[in-house]
Amino acid sequence: MRMRLKLKTVFVLYFMVSLLGLIYALMQLGQRCDCRDHAKSKDQQISQLRGELQKLQEHIKTSQLSKKTDVPRIYVITPTYARLVQKAELTRLSHTFLHVPQLHWIVVEDAPQPTPLVTDFLAASGLTYTHLYKLTPKDRKLQEGDPSWLKPRGAEQRNEGLHWLREMGAAAKGKEAAALEEAVVYFADDDNTYSLQLFEEMRYTYRVSVWPVGLVGGMKFERPVVEDGKVVRFHTGWRPNRPFPIDMAGFAVSLRLILTNPQARFDGDAQMGFLESSFLQHLVTMDDLEPKADLCTKVLVWHTRTEKPKMKREDALQKQGLGSDPDVEV
Repeated sequence: MRMRLKLKTVFVLYFMVSLLGLIYALMQLGQRCDCRDHAKSKDQQISQLRGELQKLQEHIKTSQLSKKTDVPRIYVITPTYARLVQKAELTRLSHTFLHVPQLHWIVVEDAPQPTPLVTDFLAASGLTYTHLYKLTPKDRKLQEGDPSWLKPRGAEQRNEGLHWLREMGAAAKGKEAAALEEAVVYFADDDNTYSLQLFEEMRYTYRVSVWPVGLVGGMKFERPVVEDGKVVRFHTGWRPNRPFPIDMAGFAVSLRLILTNPQARFDGDAQMGFLESSFLQHLVTMDDLEPKADLCTKVLVWHTRTEKPKMKREDALQKQGLGSDPDVEV
């Protein structure tokens, strides 16, 4: 009996709410509307739908690119060293690389042996990778408080990556050797920011391709200046008379060219700003450079740097024996 009363009560309430809704709707039919607000609302909806459609199209394009297997492979050499932001930098970089088809990441640690942090990170990255290590000699290392430009950085690690590529090239046969003929090598520092378009620009490099780099050398950008399809000089604020006044992020090299020029390597003793030139001068002349990124008018890579974290409170807590758990990896 109680159940019947409850059901009846529910039915009556539902009927009353529906009736009130119907009455309200009928009343609105007689009201005047502000057509301007209505039109504005429609415009906003159309704009929102267009934005969502564009995002969907970009997602589909990226998904299709990531499935490509018939394009030249890009070998990316990244020197890295232990510091508080290392894992954060590698994480950001790896998430970019996951969207680039046919990419092989060569990570070279500045260490006497592979570290657990980088080993575990790469194993979980989802990327095709090679993990190497090469310790920088003490006399070539920057000391605490030294400016970043005082000594060339990453020369030994980049050379170790080149050595690995040359050994792989010497052992390759048949289809594998033919694929290496089309491959490209790029030197990507772990703290820079890279557009996905950059990798498609460099993918079809015949000898050495070049493009602008943003936020570098105390300028908004540095870039090769192109006239009649040829690089004729460089827009740079410092030592424009260098053989190749270009940032490490501003060029890619054909692997074929590297394999046929075994003497090409980075000089760890090069003077400030000449590290790139020490490598490129063994491979090409200015006339050989291939301008990309709409004849070097678009910036697709930025020489960003992560701020060094301030550990003042952490240091104070450690002195009290209350520091963060050292077993938690950052």
